[in-house]
Amino acid sequence: MTCIRNTTKSIEVSVHCDRWTADCPQATMLAAAAAQAALGDGAAGIVGIVLTDDAEQQELNRCWRGKDAPTNVLAFPIGEAWPAPPGAPVLLGDVVLAFETVAREATEQQKPFANHLRHLVVHGVLHLLGFDHETEADAAIMQTREIAILQRLGVPDPYRDIM
Repeated sequence: MTCIRNTTKSIEVSVHCDRWTADCPQATMLAAAAAQAALGDGAAGIVGIVLTDDAEQQELNRCWRGKDAPTNVLAFPIGEAWPAPPGAPVLLGDVVLAFETVAREATEQQKPFANHLRHLVVHGVLHLLGFDHETEADAAIMQTREIAILQRLGVPDPYRDIM
């Protein structure tokens, strides 16, 4: 498990599928850094990142979204169950990524695996922060934010070459 903690943020990365670290030894550190970047300087929060496989992701997707298929990333926001003390970090939720789907997409989109991993972590954390892409306007706002965060991480615009 990789953890990043300070007074306002805690990010914990759990690996449920060894392929993540076998194929990308720095996967946990990249995921943690991407989550920290997505939280930004002002947001206080606790985030869990789970790096799993398609089978576990499919089960989560079926149970929670009624879709019996794996998907690249799922975000499970916790929301505010009770008011936190002023300045205390809020439990934001978990972001879960499926190895086989992420690897396949990276290959199909001709992107480095590490960049796609960081993009999907940023995408998932933004969902935890309340962003979505249900409308074109919301999608444009979310994509603009993703691109800016990824740029700070040295990752090119992930939407640039997508048809």
